[in-house]
Amino acid sequence: MIDDIQKSMLREIADLYKIPKGAYNIRTNGQSAARNTTANIDIVSKTDKPGIDIKIKPGTKNEAVHIPVVISETGLKEVVYNDFFVGEDSDVTIIAGCGIHNCGGQDSQHDGVHRFFVGKNARVRYVEKHYGEGDDVGKRILNPVTEVYQEEGSYVEMEMVQIKGVDSTIRTTKAELADGAKMIVHERLMTHGEQEATSTYEVALNGAGSSADVSSRSVARDTSVQTFEANIIGNNMCNGHAECDAIIMDKARVISVPKLDANCVDAALIHEAAIGKIAGEQLIKLMTLGLTEQEAEEQIITGFLR
Repeated sequence: MIDDIQKSMLREIADLYKIPKGAYNIRTNGQSAARNTTANIDIVSKTDKPGIDIKIKPGTKNEAVHIPVVISETGLKEVVYNDFFVGEDSDVTIIAGCGIHNCGGQDSQHDGVHRFFVGKNARVRYVEKHYGEGDDVGKRILNPVTEVYQEEGSYVEMEMVQIKGVDSTIRTTKAELADGAKMIVHERLMTHGEQEATSTYEVALNGAGSSADVSSRSVARDTSVQTFEANIIGNNMCNGHAECDAIIMDKARVISVPKLDANCVDAALIHEAAIGKIAGEQLIKLMTLGLTEQEAEEQIITGFLR
C-alpha cells in the first residue's frame, strides 16, 4: 500500500501521478510495494541480497522501466543492489530516483548500487532524481554507486538530478566503453544549508572510436560544500570531455578536481571548469523588468539548472 506521503515523493522523483504502464518496481521503506513485468522486460528479486535484476530482451524498442525508491520512516538505512541487463539492439528508458521524507530524529539513508550491462548497439536513457524533505534533525542521506559496462556501438545517456533536501550525498559513477561506444552524462545539482555533495566520475575509454561527455551544472548556497571529480581515461583512439560549471553563493564552497589520463597518442581529452557568482549585470537587467533581487536570483538559478 502506497500512502499519500509516498505518492507525493513519487511525483517529485519520477513524475509519477499514478501507477505507470509497462515494467516497474516501486520500493517503499525497504520493501517492494508494486511490480509489473512485460513480454520484453522482466524484473526478478535477488536471492542473496536486497535488490532486483532487470532483464531487457534484445531488440526491445520504445519501452520504459520505472524503479523509484521512497523512504518515509525515520532511522531506516538500507543498501540495495540493482543489475540491468540490456540486450543488444534495444532502445529503452530507465527512470530511477530516490526520495526521503524524514520528519524524525534519526538519520534515514539509501545507498543504491546500480550496474548496467549494455549490449552491442543498444541505446539507454537513464534518469535518476534525488529529493529530500522533512522538518526535524534527522538527516536525509543518499549514496548512489553506478557502474556502466558498454559493449561495441552502444549509447548511454544519463541525467543525474538533485535539487532539494538531501543533506549528504556521495555519487560515484564508473564506466568502461568498448569500440564505438558513447556515453553522455548531464548532472544538475543544488545544495543549501550545511549540505555536502560529492560527485565522482571515472570513465575508461577502452575501445577505438569510443567517446564520453560528462558535464555538471551546480549551485551552492549558504554554507554548503560541493566537490566534483572527473577522471577521463583514454586507452585507445577516443574523445573525452568533462565540464564543471558552478554558481557559488553566500559562504558556500565548490571544489573541482580534473584528471585526464591519456594512454594513447590518439586520445583527445578535454576538461573545463568555471566557478563564480551570479553576474551583477544579469541581476540588474532582471530587476529593471520589475523583479526584486531575490526574484532575479531565483530566475537565473532556475534557468541555469534547466
